[in-house]
Order: sequence, then C-alpha cells, then structure tokens
Amino acid sequence: MQQLEMFPEDIRIERVDHDANMYRFYRLRLMPDLFGGVSLLREWGRIGTQGRHRIDCFEDAGRAADAMVALYRAKQKRGYQLKETFQPPPVSQ
Repeated sequence: MQQLEMFPEDIRIERVDHDANMYRFYRLRLMPDLFGGVSLLREWGRIGTQGRHRIDCFEDAGRAADAMVALYRAKQKRGYQLKETFQPPPVSQ
C-alpha cells in the first residue's frame, strides 16, 4: 500500500482490471474558493476520457481535507491504487 504525503492537495488513483476491461481513474483536488472556504473537486471516469466532475464546498481546509481522505480510503477499499500525486509546474516569467 502506498503512503499519501502529509497534506496532499491533489490525489489521482486508478483501478485497472484487464480481464474485466476496467480502466478507471478518480482524482481529488482541494482548491480555495472566493468566499474564504475550500472546494473539493472530484473527477472520475474511464482513463483517457475527460470523465465527470463534482464540486463540494467546505467552510475550512480541515473539513475539506477530512472529506478528501475519507473518499480516498473508500476508493482504496474498492481496489483503487495511488497513481501519482500531482505537483503543479512552476510558474515561469
């Protein structure tokens, strides 16, 4: 089992089963909103497609992070594995 970083803001997990023709991804991202809260963006679908998305709003980063970890653990129980944790590229000027 792979370990998450201490305070992840972006998680991508995948579930691949060649025999069942199953190639799924699930992505969780924390983003600040315009009202001082934090939004949890969930994206899911077949690998290689745009997939679907849902945004859940929270009052603070702690609650959003708790929800993100709970979703990650639930997906992990269903066979999803941590693929990579995205780091945004540095902004060059």
